[in-house]
Amino acid sequence: MRRVISRQKGFSLIELLIVIAIIGVLASLLFPVFASVKKRSHSASCQSNLRQIWMAFEMYLQDWDDHYPNTGDPFLWMGRKWRWPMKKYLSLAADPTPGNPMVGTKREPSVLLCPADNLAPAQWDGTSYAYSMTFYMTVAQINSMTSISQTWSGSPPCSSQCKSSVEYPAHKALMSEWLSNHESPAVGWDSWSGARNYLFADGHVQLLKAKQIKPANDGCPDINLTHDGIHGKDID
Repeated sequence: MRRVISRQKGFSLIELLIVIAIIGVLASLLFPVFASVKKRSHSASCQSNLRQIWMAFEMYLQDWDDHYPNTGDPFLWMGRKWRWPMKKYLSLAADPTPGNPMVGTKREPSVLLCPADNLAPAQWDGTSYAYSMTFYMTVAQINSMTSISQTWSGSPPCSSQCKSSVEYPAHKALMSEWLSNHESPAVGWDSWSGARNYLFADGHVQLLKAKQIKPANDGCPDINLTHDGIHGKDID
């Protein structure tokens, strides 16, 4: 009785090319989906950070007679500075470095860093969020500043603002990401491009395009210089 030996036929070159082409098409369809999921995940984590920061502000307000943080430093709006009066409320382990408060004594993962922010770890000591100076300057002071350069000048004196003075808590941003980390390009508050997460005084967080923010006194979507300051609105 003869044994029949079967030979397994291999893939031809054409069949291999067809398989590769199919894989390429599937990859082109799936990669944007994966990127979109990752983008939404980063935004959700960022929003969670901001909600935790709002809770820390609420604890601060309880301890300071309902007044927002004010150290007398006109540059307190910078993330590397407002974090220090909020240190214990945010459970930060680092302290300001002697002689250079812009840098902490140690690097630590914290709620101060948006996972989509690629610049903050290298340039801003891991702090993605900026605090609106309308919460530590008077309405008259804010309305007198008509250029974003004035927010860097350090000339106006600081004046503590009270929670009860916020006329539109659901419309006035307390802080937001400095950069538009969730939509290119990565630009600051002086640009009408991009999108970022905003934390409002009532505690809600929204991902908004810069074009959805009302023009401030400097003509930019700048929550530092909101028209009428703490009495004003950043969104309608």
